Amino acid sequence: MNAVTLQLAIIVGYLLIALAVGLVAYRLTERTAEDFYLASRTLGTVVLLFTTFATLLSAFTFFAGPNIAYANGPEWVLVMGLMDGIIFAVLWYVIGYKQWLLGQQYGYVTLGEMLGDRFGSRWLRGLVAGVSLLWLFPYVMLQQVGAGTALEALTEGTVSYAAGAGLITAFMILYVVAAGMRGIAWTDTIQGAFMLITTWAALLWVLAAVGGPGAATEALASNPDTAGFLSLGGGVYSVPWILSTAITIGFGVAMFPQVNQRFFAAGSRRVLQRSFALWPILCVLLFVPSFMLGAWAAGLGVAVPDGANVLPIVLAEYTPLWFAALIIAGAMAAMMSSSDSMLLSGSSYFTRDLYRPFVDRTLSDRREDLLARGGVVIFATAAFVASLFQPATLFEIGEAAFSGFAQLALPVLLALYWRRTTRAGITAGILSSQAFYMMSLFLAIVPGSYAGWSAGLVGMGLSLLVTAAVSLVTTPAAAERRAIYFDKLGAD
Repeated sequence: MNAVTLQLAIIVGYLLIALAVGLVAYRLTERTAEDFYLASRTLGTVVLLFTTFATLLSAFTFFAGPNIAYANGPEWVLVMGLMDGIIFAVLWYVIGYKQWLLGQQYGYVTLGEMLGDRFGSRWLRGLVAGVSLLWLFPYVMLQQVGAGTALEALTEGTVSYAAGAGLITAFMILYVVAAGMRGIAWTDTIQGAFMLITTWAALLWVLAAVGGPGAATEALASNPDTAGFLSLGGGVYSVPWILSTAITIGFGVAMFPQVNQRFFAAGSRRVLQRSFALWPILCVLLFVPSFMLGAWAAGLGVAVPDGANVLPIVLAEYTPLWFAALIIAGAMAAMMSSSDSMLLSGSSYFTRDLYRPFVDRTLSDRREDLLARGGVVIFATAAFVASLFQPATLFEIGEAAFSGFAQLALPVLLALYWRRTTRAGITAGILSSQAFYMMSLFLAIVPGSYAGWSAGLVGMGLSLLVTAAVSLVTTPAAAERRAIYFDKLGAD
């Protein structure tokens, strides 16, 4: 069996397993929006940990991360470790725990719903949903572009880009509509465990082939092109760049709808506490082997053509065909595991925060459940159509999504912990930082960096200042319910 046939067999096998899991989940899913979106808040430690893990860390870990380590050195492990391993774990505790408490008490399903209720404003609820969908839509589209491109390359053109993207989209619609959060979380758990095991197996296999970690590191040091990799810092890894990247992505991840919504889904306080305590360990276990493979490949002189990914090439050189095919097919499956969660969250933001408050306030649970499944179809189809045109502007927005989501984080943090926050303050903070960040992306007169610090990080500072300043000079609106965030709500 050649590599193409083997990879396709693995992908088809994954799709069939995922579909079977989805059908089992469908039989156990109640016809309510809360069960469809949050599995009725019943996720246990292992499932919550691994579904967050697989949703957040997908094809990037297999492709882009090792590529960066190959080109610039292994310090990218520190960037990812800082932003995902530490910053996100802290935010999971600081933001996620209180969100979970509020969700348990008031039944919130989305971030917009939680803020809109506190500040008595459906417009704020709609604003948060609109901003989230603005950044989420191109990100979903990029997953479809990636899957279509990968399938076309995998089959050497037998499956066209459009057919590949369409196939993945059709599968995701079928799967998400049937499975909901419960099925997605189950397959994510399988996927996350698969990623960990195969990545470590790949590392050990390659190291055994080259003579161990000492020999691989010695090759790195003796190669004139990579000798500097052993001296931390320098080049692209400046302190402002590392901190800007780590902070904006770490805070952006916490506001990603498909990640943020998992803050509501834990089955108990203990589940939540165990999950964010174990999170940094899980990140290190995945980042170190995958990124070190990229860095060591550079020292070993593995040639990577422009536009290609280092991991498939180093695996092809040092491991058997079947094993390399398994890893690459698994990376594609990981890409799909992120996309299905994005579709589910995008649908929830549309139905809960836009349709219900602005179109039909009397929407029943049964009708909302049907609308949610229809929302998945609409969202996925629209993203697929956009992916066929591959508009440059949407690509730029997709690449900038992490910093775009990060602009929401500090106003939300103030709302959760500062009683003085007002509706006018948080609205002004969100609008001002979003406007500033968008202008930095598309207007030449607004710089993209300031003394090495990114516009995304500067925008976060702006959102904090504007939210605090406007809150101090305005009075709470009559409909605001500040007590629900503070009175009779315990957060350690």
